[in-house]
Formats: sequence, C-alpha cells, structure tokens
Amino acid sequence: MARARAGEQVLAPEQFGRDTAWVQALPGAGRAYVDRPLPFLVLNRHPEGDAMGLARRIATISPSNIVWSATADADRAALACLRTVLAHQRAEDQRFLVLTLYDLPFDPQLDEASARLEPFRFVLSASADAAAQAAARCMGEALAELRIDLRKPQIEPVDHAAEEPGFAALLDEVPGLSRLSLGLPQIHRVRGEHDRVYPQIRDELETAAFDSVLQACAAFARATTASAQTLHYRAFGRSRLVEAALQIDRELDRISRSFDFLLSVSPINTTDAFEQFQAAKCAKPPTFRYRPLTVSPEQTKRALYAIDVHAAEDPVLETLFSEKRRELDLQLLMLQNRNTADFRYTSLLQYGPVESDLLVQAHAILAQVAPGSRPVRDSTPLDCHAVAHAAENMIARYRRRLPEFEAEVCLREDIGMGLMVSGQQLLVSTATRLPRGRLDALLQHEIGVHVLTAVNGNRQPLGIFGAGLANYEGIQEGLGVFAEFLVDGLTDARLRLLAARVLVVEAMLSGAGFVDCYRILHEQHDFSPRAGFNIVARIFRSGGLTKDAIYLRGLQQVFAFVARGDDLAPFWFGKIAEHHVTVVDELQQRGLLRAPLATPEFLTRPIARRQLERIRSGTAFIDLIREGPPC
Repeated sequence: MARARAGEQVLAPEQFGRDTAWVQALPGAGRAYVDRPLPFLVLNRHPEGDAMGLARRIATISPSNIVWSATADADRAALACLRTVLAHQRAEDQRFLVLTLYDLPFDPQLDEASARLEPFRFVLSASADAAAQAAARCMGEALAELRIDLRKPQIEPVDHAAEEPGFAALLDEVPGLSRLSLGLPQIHRVRGEHDRVYPQIRDELETAAFDSVLQACAAFARATTASAQTLHYRAFGRSRLVEAALQIDRELDRISRSFDFLLSVSPINTTDAFEQFQAAKCAKPPTFRYRPLTVSPEQTKRALYAIDVHAAEDPVLETLFSEKRRELDLQLLMLQNRNTADFRYTSLLQYGPVESDLLVQAHAILAQVAPGSRPVRDSTPLDCHAVAHAAENMIARYRRRLPEFEAEVCLREDIGMGLMVSGQQLLVSTATRLPRGRLDALLQHEIGVHVLTAVNGNRQPLGIFGAGLANYEGIQEGLGVFAEFLVDGLTDARLRLLAARVLVVEAMLSGAGFVDCYRILHEQHDFSPRAGFNIVARIFRSGGLTKDAIYLRGLQQVFAFVARGDDLAPFWFGKIAEHHVTVVDELQQRGLLRAPLATPEFLTRPIARRQLERIRSGTAFIDLIREGPPC
C-alpha cells in the first residue's frame, strides 16, 4: 500500500487530476507527486542512501515529479508511475517533456586540502525536437545569469542523454517523449564530508536551479500548447500547499500572535509622563512604564528556530517564512533589550536608518509648510466616545456589503492618545481628542488600510498574510497616510508631524537626548509642547524605536509606486511589503491566494480618483502635497 506524507492523499490512477494531488510511495523512501495535470514531469534517480543531493531536492519541490533511489525494485515502481502519469497527462498534451535532474560527480583531482574549488558547471542536454530545444535554450539562459560567491557558471551542452547511469535505458522504454536533462554542480557540498553542506550556497543554488526548471517547462508548454502562451513561468509552480507548509505557517502565525510588539514597547503612562515633564520645566526626561511581557523572548526564540522552513517544499514560501522568522527574531530581541541602550540598535536592524534623501525631504516639508497654513476645516473637538462611534459606523458600512468583515472597536486607558490597530481590533485611547475635520481621514487610515488588510489577510490560506509578511509596516503605514491624502485629509499639521518624526529619529541616532529632541521641535520648528512631547515620546519609547521614520518613507514609496502606473490591488491581499508584489502575483497565478474580501471604500470616491490622476501626471511629491485637492 502506498504511503503519503501527512496531509497528502494517495489516489488510484482513475482519480488522477481531481481536487487532490496524486501521490504514490515508492520503495526506498521514493515518491511520485503530481500537483495537477501538466505537460512535464521532473525525474530524479539517485544513489541509494544519498540524502544531500541537490538534484533530489529540486525534483522533490517540483509540481510534477518522481524521485527514487537506484535499486531494481524502485526502478520498476518508478517506471510504472511514469506510465500512469503519461497515460493521464498526455491525453490532452500529446507532446510531453521528461526533465531529468542528476548530481554531477566530484572532481576526482581535488581533495580536502586542495586550494582549487569544485567546478561550477551545469551539463545540459535535450532531445532533437523543437520544443525540447526551446526548453534547453531557456534553461541555459536562466542558469547563465546565476552568480554565487562571485562565480559565474559554465553551461556545458552535450548531444547525448547524460542522465544518471541506468536512467536513459528506463526512458527508452517509453516512446514519443521530449527529453531534457540537467547535471548539477557539487559546489554546495563540503569536500570529503558528503553529509555536510554550505547552507547559503545550497539555498542560492537550489532557488536558481529550480527557477530554471520552471522556466524551461514553461518554454516547452508555450511551444506545444496554445493555452499556455500568456502564462508566466511561475504559474507552473505548485498550486497546492503541502501539510508541512501549512504547519510552518501555523507555527509562525501562532508565535507572531503570542505577543503584540507595539503594545509591548509602548508606554502605559504617557499622559502622566507629560505632566511630569512639564513639572520639571521640560528639562528632565520623563519616566515611562510598560506592560509586563506576555512571552519569554528566550523560550519563544527556541520555538521559532525549531521550525524547519525547508520542509515547505516551495522556494517562494521558504523565502517568505525565513523572512518572517528573522523579523520575529528581531522583535523578540528588542523585547529582550527593552529599556536598555541596545534597544535602538536592534530597532535599526529592523527599520533601517534615515536615508539622506528622506532627511532632505523632511527638512523641506518643515521649511515650506508653515504651522497652521492649511488648518483643519472643522476643528470641533471629538472625544474618544465620538471617535469610537464613528469607527463602529464605518465598520458597519463594510459589514453591510460584506457580512464576513469582522472587526471591533475597543476603548483603552493604557495606550497613548490616538488610535492603534491590533489585528482586527481598533484600539481608541480614552485620552483621545480629535478635530472633527481629521476624523474621516484617520479612520480611512486605520480601518480602510490596517483593519481591512488584516481581515483580508486572515482569510488567506497562509496566516502570515494576516499577521504581516516581513517588513510590511513601511508600505502599510505609507498606504495609511496615502489614504488620508486621497480623501483630502492630509493636513499641513499632519504632514509636519511625519517630517518631524524623521528629524527626531535621525537626531536620536546621532546622539541627541529626549530633552534635546523636544527643544528641536518646540523651539526650532514651532511644535506645541504637547505635540512635540508626543512625537519625541513615541521615538524614545523602550530605549529608542526608529519605526516612526517609516511613515514618510512609506508615503513616498506609495507615491512613486502609483506614479509609475502600478496597481495598488496586490496590497489588499494582506499585509505585505512592496517587494512582495511579485510574490502575490505568482501565488495568485498558482491559485494559492484568495481574492481580497474587501477593498478600501476611499478608492471609490471621486476625489480619490482625481488625486490618483494627478500623481500619475508626474507632479512632484511636495507640490502634490502642498497644492491641495483638485476642484
């Protein structure tokens, strides 16, 4: 009886191509796996007991593969699987590609003491038909672009089939196949110790070689199948998540949600601290108090690195998981260093320094935008209850259109003045006092971006889209401020505040203290005592959080993104960074992401559409901000 891995179902041949992957166990820990009907199959026949082969690994993560060890029993079972796959897949695709992967032998002239490196070469061969030749050219071109440790590979074409010994005879028994084979270098292995590898080289080589496999298969499909002409090669990747990938995601999501980083590093006595600061005539830094930590950073880190991200069997997912793990590691390190001088340096690793052009932009805003030059149209003050009521009404509007839009509003006494989002909760400080003219813009920021992307992300098959992919915060906050701009709610005071945050982060990193930064804002840039204190308090929390520079940086990123004519749609799938846009596109093509439940209501407003047109016209960032909305 065939055995499948956890979460995979073994299917009889007559069930092939239905809603579940076709899986067949082979002797000696081999396996056949077919994600869905495809015009190609990746094969690897490896020496018995070789667990470190790169060819075996790349074949295993391919969407349609048979992997087995070189024994007589396994050969017979693999050939039977190959015939089963061909019987069902070739019914529609008469041309069918068999792509064999194998590991090249070590250079026998090298030993452990040799100063020479293992040759960085690929051996490529293909059958004579035009489709196989097109696939080979595509693969060769992709591999030729590869650079590892400043080394450029040699692509060695051969005229004959150069598969693993004994492999060609098996394939010769199946007529009418297009053939492609690739020999992979051994530069990732420690010479003389075949059970050890150089992990970074292995990962780079694996990702690039697998990418070339998909490109070659896509080239073959385009040469033989009319329906494949417009498909991106990434669409040929797996369309199903193996159980191991789902388990990794659940573990990362569980750890991510086991603590609220921003609440953990934010003071609970901001109002009292301001009174303390004033009583000291603004000459002595206040003392902040914080919530007890809900997790042990050390124990949580152990759980974090117990996760084997390579078990996902998907290079794209492995990258996402690795990025998220590193981000969680840095957040836990910051919690370990809370209220110490080391906190700000860990913060720098996560959020980066203030770039020179960002600092120039911040200075330009403070120089060109005078305090009160464009005041809020309606300055009627609203308390926390009025703000919470308006937020509940906005959530209700979303819910009337989309009953699954689950979110809630909570009044909190233990957060600083203003609003904060935690997951699908909008937290409103009981100290909040807000001009009515700012209310709509702020709710579009907090609910229309932060809550909405949490709702959409939590509906995705991968929970990290709801918790947030690594480094999502910059573009997320940029989108929030951008929403304020689109609804004509980005006031001069708000813009000055974003610029002031950049200045204070840079000043703090340059050695300025709390009082110094407060005086810069109050005495040099005319910020009120309360406003200046709140800005500095946010940045000096827990020892120095550089996060607040990301708001203006993120806003510039969004403006540049829209000015290029790019679509904002990928950002509504969940909480992602800008560099994840191509990942979203790929996972969507592979059927691994659901369409967003909701899109922001602010995008439907006529004023928002006019603002978007202005940005695409090429008007400079600072001019767009200062000119105000179009009539």
